[in-house]
Amino acid sequence: MARDTATTPTPRRAMRADARRNYERLLTEARAGFAAHGTDASLEDIARRAGVGIGTLYRHFPNRQALMSAVFQDALAVLLDRAGELAESVNPCRALVDWLRAFVTYAGEYRGLSRALMSAPRDDDTSPLGRCNAPLRAAGESLLRRAQQAGAVREDVSVDDLLQLTNAIALASEQTPEDSELADRLLALTLKGLSPRPPAAPAGP
Repeated sequence: MARDTATTPTPRRAMRADARRNYERLLTEARAGFAAHGTDASLEDIARRAGVGIGTLYRHFPNRQALMSAVFQDALAVLLDRAGELAESVNPCRALVDWLRAFVTYAGEYRGLSRALMSAPRDDDTSPLGRCNAPLRAAGESLLRRAQQAGAVREDVSVDDLLQLTNAIALASEQTPEDSELADRLLALTLKGLSPRPPAAPAGP
């Protein structure tokens, strides 16, 4: 009797559920790996700890930037929600500072993320981290505009300037973890530098 070599195909629903479990395990291990070793953590180690092969990791995340972007999505959602909460604050300058401080906190969770965000293309929808920039810029621009309308920030300051400065502060804090107040000091200095300058006194006779 000939042996039946046909195999029962895996149901689509089961494949999707299995793929989803792999995806979630990879994200969990990536968060742990990035937090412990920075965003240069070995992708092979992340895959191994997740219990999958490196090929499975690349099927879900074609490159390191895609994995970093996925890891950053939770923080991005929190930052966007926080911007919405602060949008009607009676103190627009304080609202802007509070949001920037939250940005520094989340960007500093993973060593190397601030540098990656700084170098990501601002308007490139093909770049995973570039796609993160658009909603961040929109949220920051709304808070910045309110602070400018209140006279707390110079009119020539752009949201891109502000986010680059904030990423630089996050990077400085990341490299000096023993100074827990560094980010607040640098934010205060930054906002002081962005404040409108008083009109020059009239020249004497």
